Amino acid sequence: YPEKDSKSIVEKLKSINKMSDKQSAQKSAKIAAGAVVCVESEIRGDVTIGARTVVHPKARIIAEAGPIVIGEGNLIEEQALIINSYPENIAPDSEGVEPKTMTIGINNVFEVGCMSQALKIGDNNVIESKADLGRNMILTSGCIIGACCQVNTCEVIPENTVIFGSGCQRRVHVHTPQTLQLDFLMKILPNYHHMKKTVKTTSAVTPAKN
Repeated sequence: YPEKDSKSIVEKLKSINKMSDKQSAQKSAKIAAGAVVCVESEIRGDVTIGARTVVHPKARIIAEAGPIVIGEGNLIEEQALIINSYPENIAPDSEGVEPKTMTIGINNVFEVGCMSQALKIGDNNVIESKADLGRNMILTSGCIIGACCQVNTCEVIPENTVIFGSGCQRRVHVHTPQTLQLDFLMKILPNYHHMKKTVKTTSAVTPAKN
């Protein structure tokens, strides 16, 4: 039975490696004091989460092609995916590829099932359920990306822009941040979910502004 034994050992080693990779990925996340990050969320790579940011169960934040820096007071709901991924034409193991930092400002809302690859997001934006932001766009501040809207263009979205409907129509509005909802969730979520440990620091973690 040596062949069976060797196969079982290989499988065990693979599972151990997967577990260690997952543990090291979780350890590399820097969570500021005052943030509420549920254990059931998935955080991989070099991720920094600012104070008063709430990350729901089943939300995913994956830093693959470079660090992700998330500012204060953001709300990241269930099954939302924030990913700093490599462009389609670049392989992860390509030589000379420099990591690019993804920065997300303050008081943004990522609703259920949305996906964001945008490398720069400002403040007070709402990305609604199932919306999709491409890597080459820049979201400024006070914008709303409507449910199921896909924005994969290479452009800077002007402040206070609303993108909505099947044709991704646009208009300008004045947006009010959802701070009351955030305060409520920060009190309620720890009662029903285990939280990830925060970093012991006196200074708040905020993204660097260019």
